[in-house]
Amino acid sequence: MPDDSSLHPLEISCEAVQQKLESGEDFLLVDCREQNEYDAVHLEPAVLLPMSEIQARIGELDSQRDKEIVVHCHHGGRSMQVAAWLTQQGFASVKSMAGGIDRWAEVINPELPRY
Repeated sequence: MPDDSSLHPLEISCEAVQQKLESGEDFLLVDCREQNEYDAVHLEPAVLLPMSEIQARIGELDSQRDKEIVVHCHHGGRSMQVAAWLTQQGFASVKSMAGGIDRWAEVINPELPRY
């Protein structure tokens, strides 16, 4: 398993996210891609909150302000922007899943469709 210390401070590896899911850790997994991308392929526990709508819908995350949030997108670019923005908005613990759902499909679940 890759060492998360080599990642940007706002990033978490797919393997670490998988471990959190398997151990039943209490965190929110947010998919910041658009609806059509989510419809094509998504991770079951993820909540869809598109980057294009997050400013208008940030209130939906208020109950998570002091909890851990992991954001993912296709390759990790949008989720990094969302993680940084949420951190600026005062959320306590936000990470971007490095490599996004594409990396997840590559290393965790090769049965997932890739686009």
